[in-house]
Amino acid sequence: MGKIVKAHLALLAVNLIYGANYSIVKKLEGYIDPFALVLIRAVVTMLLLWITGLFVRDKIIEKKDFRRLMLLGVFAVALNQLLFIKGLFMGNAINASIIMIFSPVVVILIEILFLKEKAPLIRIAGIITGIAGAFTLLFFRKPGVTGNSPFIGDILIFINCIAWSVYMVMVKPLMLKYKTITVVKWIFLFGSIYVLPFGWPAISSFKMAAMGAEQWACVAYVVVGSTFIAYFLNTYALTELSASVASTYIYLQPVIATLFAVALNQDTLDVVKIISALLIVTGIYLVSRSRKAPVKTAAIIVTDEDIHD
Repeated sequence: MGKIVKAHLALLAVNLIYGANYSIVKKLEGYIDPFALVLIRAVVTMLLLWITGLFVRDKIIEKKDFRRLMLLGVFAVALNQLLFIKGLFMGNAINASIIMIFSPVVVILIEILFLKEKAPLIRIAGIITGIAGAFTLLFFRKPGVTGNSPFIGDILIFINCIAWSVYMVMVKPLMLKYKTITVVKWIFLFGSIYVLPFGWPAISSFKMAAMGAEQWACVAYVVVGSTFIAYFLNTYALTELSASVASTYIYLQPVIATLFAVALNQDTLDVVKIISALLIVTGIYLVSRSRKAPVKTAAIIVTDEDIHD
């Protein structure tokens, strides 16, 4: 089997992991507090990254870059994971997966507003279309959908999407300067400190006896599978494939998440979800067509999604 085929299989495996992650997180609802789950995930992933980092040579982080790393810990771990897990517990898997593919549009919008990138008409049309898709999902829902507070849950996921997009824009200079694992291990170190005040009270009252083998398997999947293993598969794939090719795999996640959610009776597919997904994908396509050099953004979207999902 050739290296290119293996790289494609790695990306397929990564997005299967991410797609299933939405429903697996939902299976933990009622067994563990979302903030406790975030703390466990952040700390364990941080330890695994630092242990792995012992075997990777890289230059020492410059003092001036620590301020950015500390800020990235807020967006990539604290806001991102706290809002994502809490929002998914309150909402539903299909909505969350659709909202998260809106991230590339938010990245482009941030670049236009704050980095003064050019905004051709096709890019503006793509942004508007993507926003229309996101708001269609948020505000035109059928009554009785799953989730104890699905609207607020979707709002938290949407804010999480914005936080993740800010991170992707901010992290680019560091990714070009240091190896990925060097950057990510420091981000997780600071992020673990930030989530400690939120997760520790939940951990201290956490009743482990209520957790069965299935629930612990789900925790292991979220912590190790959708973060640590997926990170290495992504890294391997990007050594053989261009970022533009790899980034297209993100569109598989809502499909996979939908299949898992429907199969587990956690959610249903309806017209609103289909329309919103089509609008968001169309918006991303229009935005991508307008970009002269989409490689860097796409690389970060795929490589570091393990922090997000």
